[in-house]
Amino acid sequence: MIEALAQQYIQTIRYRNLVIDLGNGVKTNAQLSFPVIGKGPLPGILLVPGAGPADMTYGGMFLQIAQFLSERGFVVLRYDKRGISENGTNIDSNIWGNMTFDDLKQDAQKAVNVLMQQPEVDAKRITVLGHSEGGEITTRVAIDNPDKVKNIVLMAPRIQSARDAAYYKFSWFTT
Repeated sequence: MIEALAQQYIQTIRYRNLVIDLGNGVKTNAQLSFPVIGKGPLPGILLVPGAGPADMTYGGMFLQIAQFLSERGFVVLRYDKRGISENGTNIDSNIWGNMTFDDLKQDAQKAVNVLMQQPEVDAKRITVLGHSEGGEITTRVAIDNPDKVKNIVLMAPRIQSARDAAYYKFSWFTT
């Protein structure tokens, strides 16, 4: 009989904390995750959160996605939405209250550039994954950067305008 002993903890992922300069004096925290084992450069994935105050964990979902993908050979970048920090609890109302969709799109574009500059990343294999409003941002970033973004992944995307989404949602309840 062969006896196999499981090891308590083997590190499979490394993390590196980053700060992304979003311009006009606004910066945000970000985290890169990548596999411990594997020859690079590896494909990179940017995670773009949906509507509302979202930090880089995005309710834990983005943390789990990043871990899952990094364990399978991807370098993943997550970032706090502008004006948000520490589990979505600290909101800079001046930044948050004045942001536009274009700001969010530019933030994602800057994050793509940061991801591409990481030594572990193959800059020719970049995927942008967006959830909800992040799906709308992802499609715009991909259209504006066809030479940088190879793939997109849309999770529960909001790919119509916010006004149309609200109209159809509420008109459905009234009919």
